[in-house]
Amino acid sequence: MPRKKKQQKTTVNFLEELEASERKQEETEDDKIVAQRERSLLSSIGLFFLELIKVALLAGITIGLVRYFLFKPFYEKGQSMEPTFYEHEYLIIDEITYRLRTPERGEVVVFKSPTGDDNFYLKRVIGLPGERVRVDECKVIIYNTDYPQGTVIEEGYFNTCTPGSVNVTLGPNQYFVLGDNRNASLDSRRFGAIDENDIIGRTWFRGWPFTRITTFEKPEYNL
Repeated sequence: MPRKKKQQKTTVNFLEELEASERKQEETEDDKIVAQRERSLLSSIGLFFLELIKVALLAGITIGLVRYFLFKPFYEKGQSMEPTFYEHEYLIIDEITYRLRTPERGEVVVFKSPTGDDNFYLKRVIGLPGERVRVDECKVIIYNTDYPQGTVIEEGYFNTCTPGSVNVTLGPNQYFVLGDNRNASLDSRRFGAIDENDIIGRTWFRGWPFTRITTFEKPEYNL
């Protein structure tokens, strides 16, 4: 009888050890699954942030390229272009068009300061390369191959006179520019013609204030 009890005890111990081993193995497998899930989750989070960084970098590069090579914001200061543009208006300047063609009469352009400072000017192109421009008796007179005797340019976007007395013949790459507010504008009547290389771009869009959002086209003239 004692031998039989001993065998039963041995069998019970073996079964208990087997169950313990199986439980341990199951726990180990569970731990492996949990660890794999944690690693998978961490990997997914890492990939998400990596993609986020990639998108942010790509967006930054794209915005930088667009601003540097295609479009640039411009904040209007002063009253020289009233009533077309008022102080504190936010404009978008198209920098790519003039890489494909030359400026045209009537377009409002941004250009480097002809006086040597770090400012930029916003004015309207009136005289084109090779033309003669004369300002006299409140009128702007254009001389070119089509009008060798000269013709007074009709500007429908304002009704004031153009004060001053100027008579200038433009070079091959020179433009005569004026502000729309002729009584309060520092322009080619004072600093002379501007060079094409100093022109940054043309005014394309007004984004602020919201009540005056619009795009811009050059006006029609009698020339």
